[in-house]
Amino acid sequence: MVVSGPWASGKTTAIKLLGKTHELLIKRKYPTQRDRIPVVYITTPPKGSPRKLASEFANFLGLPQRPRQNVTDIADAVCQVLTTARTDLVIVDEIHNLNLATSAGEDMSDHLKYFAEHMPATFIYAGINVENSGLFTGLRGRQISARSVLMTTGPFPLTEEWDSLVATLENGLRLHNHKPGTLTSQTQYLHHRTGGSISSLSHLIREAAILAILQGTEQIDRARLDEIWIDHAAQSLAPHASAANHTLP
Repeated sequence: MVVSGPWASGKTTAIKLLGKTHELLIKRKYPTQRDRIPVVYITTPPKGSPRKLASEFANFLGLPQRPRQNVTDIADAVCQVLTTARTDLVIVDEIHNLNLATSAGEDMSDHLKYFAEHMPATFIYAGINVENSGLFTGLRGRQISARSVLMTTGPFPLTEEWDSLVATLENGLRLHNHKPGTLTSQTQYLHHRTGGSISSLSHLIREAAILAILQGTEQIDRARLDEIWIDHAAQSLAPHASAANHTLP
């Protein structure tokens, strides 16, 4: 599966949550199999090489690497460990760093294909606007697209799903004087502030919580939220995203 979307649209959050959920399910299903590694998570190295890619896997697994060890040895060791550990899910983030227009990018693509063919696991790639980055172009790109299902992310619409997201973030607050339901009663306002961006919503609530702790109030309300300057990405999505001139009720 390939997860694609604009900046700060929740791609990494989603795939990490997927990995965490799968790992918890496997641990509950096989409580005695403590040697399992259900999920592997790596990021695609910028301006990388096959060796750097293999090293990302090896570093995650804590495998020792010799200075002059060749990439094939590292890759074979990684495949052996992950097969023995019965890894089900391999998550590769920042896949837009893979540039198929360069020879290094082509080599990295070939090695990802090698890993996918030598591990009995599902691979999930995530990156910024992957479908427009050249990842699916050329022979290697067509191979990737033919083996993958594309899922896209973007701003949340103002629906029950957005309300549920706000409720989840509010339930995670540990402020002594915060009144439950304060944020869920402000879902329209929060959507207006953030443009429906999960990253911007998280930033807004986190900054408000930090300010509440520092000032000793230990609660978040509308006035507190109005004090927070939102990130630049949200300002391009929402017409009044700064900390001034909020006119919504």
